[in-house]
Amino acid sequence: MRIAEEVTFGGSGLDRAAELRGNDDVLRFARGAGSSRCIVLWKGNPLLESGSDAPVLARLPMDHPLLAVGDEEPVLLGRDETGLLFAQDISGWEPEGTPFLESGPGRSRSQPLPNHPEQDEAHLFVELRAVMADLTTRDAELAATAKALYNWHSTHKFCARCGQPSQIVMAGWQRSCDVCGGQHFPRTDPVVIMLIVHNNNVLLGRSRGWPQGMWSLLAGFVEPGETLEAAVRREVMEETQVPVGRVEYLSSQPWAFPNSLMFGCYGEATGDAITVDPAELEDAIWVPREEMADVFAGQHPVIRSPRRGAIAEFLLRNWLADRLD
Repeated sequence: MRIAEEVTFGGSGLDRAAELRGNDDVLRFARGAGSSRCIVLWKGNPLLESGSDAPVLARLPMDHPLLAVGDEEPVLLGRDETGLLFAQDISGWEPEGTPFLESGPGRSRSQPLPNHPEQDEAHLFVELRAVMADLTTRDAELAATAKALYNWHSTHKFCARCGQPSQIVMAGWQRSCDVCGGQHFPRTDPVVIMLIVHNNNVLLGRSRGWPQGMWSLLAGFVEPGETLEAAVRREVMEETQVPVGRVEYLSSQPWAFPNSLMFGCYGEATGDAITVDPAELEDAIWVPREEMADVFAGQHPVIRSPRRGAIAEFLLRNWLADRLD
């Protein structure tokens, strides 16, 4: 697919400066350099500049007091033309009032996120899902990388070999156990998401608990020892009993909700009879191309428009426009 990397969170060409991750002297200097900048996350929500026409990540100087709220040193994301870029997580801070809860896929948050006392008035925390489609390519990659990295650290504080606490090393890209010597690296889970077509129809599914009108492409985790093609056929068969023949890879998307890499695939169904597994889906339907045009126009009576920025929307929109080559 020639436009594969135009998907949200697609590669921006960020230089990740991996050669610096083990150089403590350089990192120590960089964390105090005037040219270095840092983005901030609170519970996975990036800090943005307010008042802009389009969402822009706030890039704070390394001596900003908000960075001191984090429990660890900022992690290295990479470098751009101005200097090195870091990320700091301040999720240890708990504001007074109602505990924060993720709004989840397809849902909008009714209340704004809280402000930290050290936060500039010109900045605000925003849920990444709400702005992901409008960020620049570079800001989207930085935000997704930082969110996925901190998601992993939050659930891997102990060594998987001996159970003892592990330490963050390599500028945030590794955890090391001082007891048994175990070395642990950020985890990314491969997931296939499938544009399954039969004649002029596309297969959509709906999970239990989703908001009214929300439908999407079928998706599932790749199992050990399985190719992407085999995973597509297995997942579709398990969820709908629809047999799939030819499968092709289209595009991928880093999906930090929490730590996945979505492999967008095209598959041709060899039959159209649907038998839904109620443990997997609430329902599944075939949608004609003409109706999908109504969906994207916001004029379908049952199905609402897909969320902008998600790879499902990207694949469906380009299928509708006949741009999958």
